[in-house]
Amino acid sequence: MRKINQIIVHCSATPEGKDFTVQQIDAWHRQRGFRCIGYHYVIYRDGSVHRGRPEDRVGAHCTGHNAHSIGVCYIGGCASDGKTPKDTRTDAQRVALVELLRQLKAKYTVAAIHGHRDFANKACPSFDATKEYAAL
Repeated sequence: MRKINQIIVHCSATPEGKDFTVQQIDAWHRQRGFRCIGYHYVIYRDGSVHRGRPEDRVGAHCTGHNAHSIGVCYIGGCASDGKTPKDTRTDAQRVALVELLRQLKAKYTVAAIHGHRDFANKACPSFDATKEYAAL
């Protein structure tokens, strides 16, 4: 089993109000040269949690941090123009994200929760995940 010390929260950087699937993200990532979807989990707008890359496989979601992290992505993160960063989490996504993060923290007790923006010059996940989930 991989030693996990980070859980990194992402957004799909897609327009608010639009649904996208694990299969679509997988296709986008393959077009970028990844072997498959880079995230371990994806949370749809309805709050359903979907598996991406298996947890026992190194992700492809945060350069320099993939080997020891789990990548979690929620669908959204941009305003309707598809460019402007915006926290577009639905109430269902907020609930599902907290529950998934709690489950992951129970499994990987030493893992710190961060947003992708903590490690890259990006707005992703369009909110301060490190601050919001500090108490988990």
